[in-house]
Amino acid sequence: MNLKISRRKTGRTYLSIVKNYRDKETGISKTATIKSLGYLDDLEKEYDDPIAHFKEVARQMTEEENSKKKLTLSINMDEKLSPDTDNRKNFGHAAILKIYHELGMDVFFKNKSRHENFEYNTNSIMILLVVSRLLSPGSKKKAYEEKSRYFERFNFSLPDVYRSLSHFSKVSTEFQRYLNSQITEKYGRNTKTIYYDVTNFYFEIDKADDFRKFGLSKEKRKDPIVQMGLAIDADGIPLHYEVFPGNTVDKETFRPVIGEVRRNYDTGRVIVVADMGIITGDNIFYLLGKDKGKNFNGYVFSFSVRGGTKAFKEYVISDEGYADINGKAADENSDFKVKSRRIAREINVTLQSGKVVKKTVYEKQVVFWGRKYALKAKAEREEVLKKAHDLTANPQKYTKATSYGAAKYVKNLKFDEKTGEVLDVKERPVLDLTKVAEEEMYDGYYAIVTSELDMSDMEMIDTYRGLWEIEETFRVAKVVLETRPVYVSLQDHINAHFLTCFIALAILRIIQRKTGKLYSAQRTDK
Repeated sequence: MNLKISRRKTGRTYLSIVKNYRDKETGISKTATIKSLGYLDDLEKEYDDPIAHFKEVARQMTEEENSKKKLTLSINMDEKLSPDTDNRKNFGHAAILKIYHELGMDVFFKNKSRHENFEYNTNSIMILLVVSRLLSPGSKKKAYEEKSRYFERFNFSLPDVYRSLSHFSKVSTEFQRYLNSQITEKYGRNTKTIYYDVTNFYFEIDKADDFRKFGLSKEKRKDPIVQMGLAIDADGIPLHYEVFPGNTVDKETFRPVIGEVRRNYDTGRVIVVADMGIITGDNIFYLLGKDKGKNFNGYVFSFSVRGGTKAFKEYVISDEGYADINGKAADENSDFKVKSRRIAREINVTLQSGKVVKKTVYEKQVVFWGRKYALKAKAEREEVLKKAHDLTANPQKYTKATSYGAAKYVKNLKFDEKTGEVLDVKERPVLDLTKVAEEEMYDGYYAIVTSELDMSDMEMIDTYRGLWEIEETFRVAKVVLETRPVYVSLQDHINAHFLTCFIALAILRIIQRKTGKLYSAQRTDK
C-alpha cells in the first residue's frame, strides 16, 4: 500500500491510499484506490502531520495484508507416507513457473488465444507440457495422467491437449521472437557469437511420410527422422529452432535458421560458429554479404584436415611455425602446439540464376595439435581395427550395415546392392595398411577458419570450443528431457512438441545461469 498525494484542478491537495497490481489478462501494471482520505487542508485540522500519519497507516495495512498471505505448516518428521499413497505433490515446479511468468509466457499464450473459440485454457496446457517435460518427461498422455502431481488447476481433457498442439505450432515462430525479446530485457543476451548445429529425432514407425523421412540418422538408426536446426547464444540459452523433413541435409538448414535470427532478433553483427558439415560456399557468402571487403557477419568454422588439399596437409604436418602453449617453439615434448596464417581462398557460390561462380574470401586459418586428442584418436581407431581384422578373416559374418566404420580400412570388400551382404570376390579382403598409416599421420590435428582476421589463435580455439554447449544441449534434450522418440505424428503436432521442448530447454538453461551453473542439467531438472 502507498500514500498517494495528488493536486486537484481547484489547487487543493488530496490524499488517498492506493495499491499497485498487475492485470492478469494483459500483464499491464495498474493502480487501485483502496481508501480515499480527503483534502490535506481538512485533514490538517484533525492531524498534526496528515502525510506522516497516513504513510504509517499505509505501511501497517501492507503488513497486515502480507501476514494474511502467510501459512504455517506443521510437519511430523517421523511420520512416513504409506506405500499406497498417490496424492503426493511436486514442489519443484515452483522454480519453473517463476521463470515462466518472469518471461511473460503466460501473457503471450493468453493473448494469442483471446480471439480463438477455444473451450480450454491453452496457457494452462502449455504449463503442464513444459513442467512435465522438465520433471517427468514422456508422452502427452503421460503428462495429462500425472497432472495431479502439481499445485495447479488443470481444467481440460486429454483431447484438449492434442487439439491445442495445432495452435501452438501456428504461433511458434512468433513466440520464439517474443521469448527472445523477453530474455534480452529480463536477463540480457550475448548474441555477438551464435552457435549453430543440426541433429535429428527418430520415430518408431515402419513407413516414412511427407515430413518424417528416411535420412542420415545421427544415432545410426533405420527409423524415419526429422531434422532440427538450433541456434543458441554465447551463454548456451536457446535462441531459435526450426524443424525440417528428415531427408534435409545439414547445410540446407543453416540459412533458414540464421536468416530468421538476422532479420527478427535484433542481434546486430554476429559471428556464427559451426562444424564443417554446415560449411558451403553459399553459407559463407550468405554471412559475409555481397560488399567486397565488408563482412556484414562473421564465422568460425571447423575445417577438415584429412579432407584438405595436398598443400594444406603438408602445411599441417610440417613442424615449421608451431608454438607451444607458452608461445615458444614447439618440440616433440610439447603436449600442445598451434600455428596460424592468413589466406585467400576460393569458394563456390550459387547465384539466383543457378549458375555457380567462384568468389574469393580472406580468412585466418588456425591449425593445432593436442597430445590427448592424438591418444584418444589412436585408441578409438584401435577398437575399429579389431573389427576390421575380424572382417578380413570372417567377411561372411558381416553386412554393409554391421561393418560400418571398419569397412573403410579393408580393401577388396564389395557388398550386394540389394541385400548389403558381403560378396565373394577374386581377391580376399585385406587390411588397408596404407589407409591406416595415412590416418595416423593426422591424429590430434584440428583446423579452424574464421573471417575475423584479427582474432587471436587462442581466442579462435576457445570460441570454437564453445560449440560443445550446443552438442550438450542436444544431449540434454534427447537424454534428460527425453525428446525422442516422438509420439505425435502430424507435422504441426511435431512442431508443437519441439516448441514445448525448446521452452523447457530455455527455462533449464536460465535456472542454471541463475545458480551459477552449479548443477548439471540432470540435477537441475529434478
